[in-house]
Amino acid sequence: MERSNPSTRVDVAIVGAGPIGLCFANALSRRGVSALLIDRQPRASLEAPPSDGREIALTRASQETLEALDVWPRIPHEERATMRAAKVFDGQSLFAMQIAPRAGQDAELGCLVPNRVIRGAAHAALSAASEARAEVLWRTESEVEAFAPSADDTRVEIRLAGGEILEAALLVAADSRFSTTRRAMGIPAHTYQHGQHMLVCRMHHAQPHDFTAWEWFGHGQTLALLPVDSHCSSVVLTLPPAQMDALMTLPQADFETEITRRLEGRLGTMTQAAEARRYPLVSVYAERFVGPRQALLGDAAVGMHPVTAHGFNLGLEGVRRLAGLIGDAREAGQDIGAPRLLARYQREQRLATGPLFAATLAIVGLYTDERPPARLLRKAILRAGEAAWPVRRLIAGHLMRSAG
Repeated sequence: MERSNPSTRVDVAIVGAGPIGLCFANALSRRGVSALLIDRQPRASLEAPPSDGREIALTRASQETLEALDVWPRIPHEERATMRAAKVFDGQSLFAMQIAPRAGQDAELGCLVPNRVIRGAAHAALSAASEARAEVLWRTESEVEAFAPSADDTRVEIRLAGGEILEAALLVAADSRFSTTRRAMGIPAHTYQHGQHMLVCRMHHAQPHDFTAWEWFGHGQTLALLPVDSHCSSVVLTLPPAQMDALMTLPQADFETEITRRLEGRLGTMTQAAEARRYPLVSVYAERFVGPRQALLGDAAVGMHPVTAHGFNLGLEGVRRLAGLIGDAREAGQDIGAPRLLARYQREQRLATGPLFAATLAIVGLYTDERPPARLLRKAILRAGEAAWPVRRLIAGHLMRSAG
């Protein structure tokens, strides 16, 4: 790679300064590993991100990881919505499989926090960590133009769009499920276009929800309600694009009436509390998570369908895993981009994500199939899950398990 100026050298270059990229740089800094973040957005947008309407469900393990990175204390208490239990409905039936902590156990299933709040807290925590520990560099309003291994294969040489040359022992892509860096690495990904769009919108409702999340597989739609306050929820609705177009163009009063109708009035009259936003539903699973001095992290590796609400949690698990391996290698005086280290990260992260990704696709396939046999099967599955208390305990245990 041609150079016009001396290059900047760091241990790890990270493409994507979303919450996963920010947390990864933070975790590296705490292990004495220098990092450089590359993102197309201006720094001001990363420091004070705008709202995107999304609420993130955090498991206990994720909360502990954010606590260790000084992110959790920076999330205001009023932005943390308790999730005490969850209910799964099918069709118009009032029957639901309920998931909750064991009787007498004073605990929560999880916590819901707006995505913009997590991003802002992650940026603030990283800024504080980088001042006290290993340096974190920034290249905002910038993007990678090309990269290649060095002649001696000890580092990656990266050229930015403006011509600047960077060198790193490891290049990590954390730039979304549509990652351009992953494609440039030559790593194929299995992409599943679900043919639906997702609407997210905070709604006030007349009846309380007892801080219980709902997953409702209705006929021709999938609905979720994520508790925000006693009489407020984030409504997540999935519909085919044409139906979503019609819904999004309704006047506010008609929109509120339509959401109330779709929920069959189960929480009373719904009134809009925030702007409604829509996103296409696409799931992604990369064929490989690593390459020569390259690794994928977060949605660039695994972009989950939101039905199981585990995308960010799996991303944080990857942060914890890869940063731990790199930190241990640094302390032992070993190469932080060695093939053996990357192979271990890939093996462990695929074991952690593969079964849940496959199960999620199976759930989505079953619950979007409107044929009579599929309807009967999903009703049977819900009743089996309700009757088999070990199943419900297993799900609750997964949500409540610790990071250690």
